[in-house]
Amino acid sequence: MSIVISYKKNLSKVNLGNFVLFVDENYTLSDLSKYFTKEENQFINDVLKSQNLSKKIVSFDLNSKKKIFLISLKKNIKSFEIENLGAKFFHYLKDVKQTEFIINSNNAPSKIKNFVGYFLHGLKLKSYIFEKYKTKKTKKNILFKIIGKNIPSAKDQIKFKAVEEGTFFTRDLVSEPGNILHPDEYAKRLSLLKKDGLKVNIYDEKKLKKLGMNTLLGVGQGSIRGSYLVTLEWKGLKDSSKPLAFVGKGVCFDTGGISLKPAKFMEDMTYDMAGSAVVVGLMKSLALRKAKVNAVGVVGLVENMPGGNAQRPGDIVKSYSGKTVEILNTDAEGRLVLADALTYTEEKFKPKFIIDLATLTGAIIVSLGSEYAGLFSNDDKLSQQLIEAGERVEEKVWRMPLNKNFDKLIDSKNADMQNINYVGGAGSTTAAQFLQRFILNKTPWAHLDIAGMAFSKYGGALNSGGATGYGVRLLNKLIEDKYE
Repeated sequence: MSIVISYKKNLSKVNLGNFVLFVDENYTLSDLSKYFTKEENQFINDVLKSQNLSKKIVSFDLNSKKKIFLISLKKNIKSFEIENLGAKFFHYLKDVKQTEFIINSNNAPSKIKNFVGYFLHGLKLKSYIFEKYKTKKTKKNILFKIIGKNIPSAKDQIKFKAVEEGTFFTRDLVSEPGNILHPDEYAKRLSLLKKDGLKVNIYDEKKLKKLGMNTLLGVGQGSIRGSYLVTLEWKGLKDSSKPLAFVGKGVCFDTGGISLKPAKFMEDMTYDMAGSAVVVGLMKSLALRKAKVNAVGVVGLVENMPGGNAQRPGDIVKSYSGKTVEILNTDAEGRLVLADALTYTEEKFKPKFIIDLATLTGAIIVSLGSEYAGLFSNDDKLSQQLIEAGERVEEKVWRMPLNKNFDKLIDSKNADMQNINYVGGAGSTTAAQFLQRFILNKTPWAHLDIAGMAFSKYGGALNSGGATGYGVRLLNKLIEDKYE
């Protein structure tokens, strides 16, 4: 389904299509004479007397060719609530045959900057569907004509579109099946982002071996596919100030390796690369909107397979940092990919902060379900900034504990550490505690465990099920509010 939007500031008469008006909670109507005849105006008021005005959206036929939608707004409405209304309105469109709509921006609250922009943003995000492999695709195109003066500026329109395209790109990547988006193909797709203005460097297995990234390479050694580290750089400032760094886990398919997962629901492991997809979508958004910031995205791309050359439980590998890791469970692979990526990012780019994202543990779903991502951090300021950004776009995070007392659960008798806690409990925390050991120079760091947020069976406020794109809007808001 395609959404097309056009802006008409001076259109005063509306003769065709469906009409959308914003009203207060009491459905107070004013200044309709510009758009409707006296008879139509009277008809609207009469119909409202018989409607259930507790609903957020009321709709009815004005005549055989025109339908009217009234969308009620509560006082002190927040931007994410406006987006949710836009998404809710899109849901109505499934049962409407007409494909052309007029939205009057003049009666939108003028005190809320970009009200219409937020409304359309939510609508477009909700409209996403992944039907690339269906032989019969949805061909419906919907046109929105926005009239009036309260429309987003050209600059703000670019910002909204950039975030939408970044989020959609993330969702596309996560939705791809494992036989299509394996590490080799993923790396090729990332190289195409050069056209958006990103500097892309791809490190293949030969280069990674030379660098000593053995924890990352160990995860992928059972697959016939290659393993890669890819860096995406955006330089939006003329100076050489330290970049913001984002690191993502890109396990394109996770069988668990020799520590094989149960067959039931293993098909969902196509989205075990969602952390990397968020990083990629964010970097694309920053480039498209020409963000005034220096940023780098780093993703480790592997496939975890139980092949003849696969990593074994009991293996000991030396990481890029020089620290050794005993592999007790090959299904605790994401932290191994991130370990090398984190140390490399810190050493090479010397960033202001590092935020990593990963579908890392099932334990975080037990803790927080699909409402919050787990946040672990060594820095209170960065944590608070993430919490505030999450509240503003309703991509929420909840801070979880890190403490040196957890270290004993991942200390190994045979190496510097082991990759899993077999004592029991604190699965998400010990995974984060493991990652923290690879931040060597006290760089402010945050780990977001998005296992419960990256994919939704039932859909959410701004998605209709499947890949959510969670994290792109969160991190974009963090950058926009605090670092531009």
